[in-house]
Amino acid sequence: MKFVLKFLLGIAVLLTAFFIFFNTQHSNDLAAGNLKNWLSASTEQRTTTARVIVASDDADINLIVACVNKMATLPDAHEMVVRDAISLCHTGIILKENI
Repeated sequence: MKFVLKFLLGIAVLLTAFFIFFNTQHSNDLAAGNLKNWLSASTEQRTTTARVIVASDDADINLIVACVNKMATLPDAHEMVVRDAISLCHTGIILKENI
């Protein structure tokens, strides 16, 4: 009986360790994260991510970051991917400039 109890306890400890290990192995890539990750990122990370996705160093980066910040505060927007939000803001800025 003691052997079975020790065996089950050992399996439970191993499963808990694997669960914790795999849940902590999340990507640090902000672009692939959702807008909830965007809110917790620093201003420098946000600006760098926007520059990488837009592939530009123009003055619109601050406007794009402000646009995504606004989108992140909207209700039910936390599940949107950061890359999609940046693309949407960038497209809107380009359209507004061309009108």
